[in-house]
Formats: sequence, structure tokens, C-alpha cells
Amino acid sequence: MSAETACEAMLARLVGFPTVSSASNLPLIDFAAEHLSAHGIASHRVPNADGSKTNLWATIGPDVAGGVVLSGHTDVVPTEGQVWDTDPFTLTKRGDRLYGRGTTDMKSFVAIALALAPEMAAAGLKRPIHLALSYDEEVGCLGAPAMIADMRNVIAPPRAVIVGEPTKMQVVTGHKGVMGLEVHVRGKPVHSSVVHEGVSAVMVAARLIGWLGDRMERNRLAAATAGESLYDPPYTTLHCGRIEGGTAHNITAKDCRFTVDVRTMPGERSADYLAEFAAFAARLEADMHRVDGGTGIDIVRRSDTPSCRREPAGEAEALARSLTGDNAEHVVAYGTEAGQFQDASFSTVVCGPGDMEQGHKPNEFITLEQLAAGAAFQRRLIAQLAA
Repeated sequence: MSAETACEAMLARLVGFPTVSSASNLPLIDFAAEHLSAHGIASHRVPNADGSKTNLWATIGPDVAGGVVLSGHTDVVPTEGQVWDTDPFTLTKRGDRLYGRGTTDMKSFVAIALALAPEMAAAGLKRPIHLALSYDEEVGCLGAPAMIADMRNVIAPPRAVIVGEPTKMQVVTGHKGVMGLEVHVRGKPVHSSVVHEGVSAVMVAARLIGWLGDRMERNRLAAATAGESLYDPPYTTLHCGRIEGGTAHNITAKDCRFTVDVRTMPGERSADYLAEFAAFAARLEADMHRVDGGTGIDIVRRSDTPSCRREPAGEAEALARSLTGDNAEHVVAYGTEAGQFQDASFSTVVCGPGDMEQGHKPNEFITLEQLAAGAAFQRRLIAQLAA
């Protein structure tokens, strides 16, 4: 079986596991562990608190420094509300495209690594390849930190980490950070004819959301005079994606809940934005308490994924460029686990097959050309680490 055929077959197996973030990834992990074991490769699990999900990592080759980590997440986004022409959890080949949820984001990279694991094991590697598969990347990169900490304590220091998110096999050296907040405004319900005696949670939430827009506009204006940037948009964004609250048009809302998405430019701190937002909320809360002391604003940080920063003389960048031949500068708008690896002192870049333009959408696909390019990349890595 050719490498391309093996990779396609492995991708079909992985797509067949409906590993949406709301479900367990254990069936996929069990399959991956059994596949690796069949080729003499031991794997290690780092589960979540209740054991319903787990990371998995494995080392192929000698336990020496200078290896390379190939990192990918196993979860995918949901398909609810999307209209697909094919079964999203059955790999479907049409022309030069392979359709299915996760084909681009990012089971193809993982499938290539698993399909080539027998070649890695037989190559006589002088420096190891470490496979790192995480859970819950799509809901805030929640799984990777525990796995990264475990690997850091066990494996010899690697030369580089390649996070295989879809970049069209371009070498990406930067992306924004992502912080997710959940906000609950607790009001006092009264009839709207005596609105001054109550506190509308919806109205307070509207002021908080307005602050997000005003703060983003300040960033936009500052970026307009800051010169060229690879990022689009070239500033930190603040966004409310969901809101719900109230019971009737003539009752001040008792509750309002909304979510906040803050995407920070490298060099900026999400904690600073949270502090500003919380300070504004505290001022509003003081006004609320003048009406009723039981009202308030609760802000919970659900996720906080660091940005990926370009590293001066980065080992991972040098390696990825040598394997791809790509010498241009690239950044992406989406978040990845790369910054988490960097925060653990691993040199890291993002480079993988597929185009995020197809990610998260109905009829998600990867081209056969991109799958082949990803396989060629990993085969060149095997050859380099065996030399």
C-alpha cells in the first residue's frame, strides 16, 4: 500500500469517529493506541478529571534530545445546523477532494502521522519523533497543557514542535491569543412601568457589550497609525457571540448571560483586557447595588490560550523551512496549541495540510494534493531524523 493510500485509509478511520467536543474522544484514542502498539510503539495517556476524554502521546525512536513533536487535536466542531451533501462522519471521495468533518481541521495531519508510524518505527531513527494527540482544542485548548507538562517531565528535550493545523503546508510563526469569557448579569425584575425600582440585566449587559465594541474601536484606530502588519485585522478584537436574557417585554430582566471572545495580538496580554473589562463592570455593579444589593455581574474566564510568537532564531522554524522550502512569513487569525508549547519552552511553529478556509464549514474537505504534501513533509522529517 502506498503512503498516500495508507494516509487516506487512516483518515477514513479517524473521520468515522464523531469526536465533537461535547462527546468523548476515547474510541479514537483506543484505536490510535492499538494501532501504535501493533507496531511496537508504547503510548501514554493523560486524561481529564473524570476520565471521559484523554490526551495520548508516544515516542518513536531513541530517548535522546533533538527529536521532533508532531502535535494534533482529536476533537472536531459540531455539524448541527449545517447542511451537508454527504455524511460528515463518513469519508467521501469526489474527484480530488476528500469530504468529512475534520478532514481539514485537523484529522489529516494526525492520520498521516499514524499511517506513517510503521515507517517511523522501521527507519532506524537517531532522534525520536513524538506524537502528541490532544482533546478539547476546539473549546479553548483545554486538554493540551496537562499533556505538555507530562511530556516535558518525561521526554528528552526536543528540537521542535510542529503543530499540524491547516496552513497549506506553509510555515506559520504567529497567531493571536484567544480568551473566552462567560458573563452573567443578575438584575432585579419589576414591571417596566416602574423600571426605576428594578435593574434590567439585559440593559446592563448591553452596556458591557457596548464597552467591548468601543474598546475594539480604540484598537482599530491605534492600528491604523501603527504601520504594516501581517495580521488581518491587525489589532486585538473583542466580540460577543451569544446572548440570552429576559422573560417578557414589560419586565426588567432578572438574568442575562453572554459570551465574550478576545483575540489578542502577540505582545499583548489577555489579562490586561480582562482587568479593564472587570473594572468597567465593577462601576456598573456599584450603580446596580444602589437599587438592590442582590444584583451583580459575574465574569468567568472559561479559556485563555496564549498567542504564538515568532522566535528569534527558532529551531522549529528553521526545521520546518528546511522541510517545506517555504521562506515567506505567514501568520494566521485562528488560535492553536502552539503558544501553550512555547510557554513550556518548546520551540514551536504551525504547519500542516489543508486550508482553514474549508474548516468548520459544511462539506469540509481536503484535497488529495494537500494530503500528499503532508505525507511528503513527514517522510522528509523521518529521513532527516534517521540520517
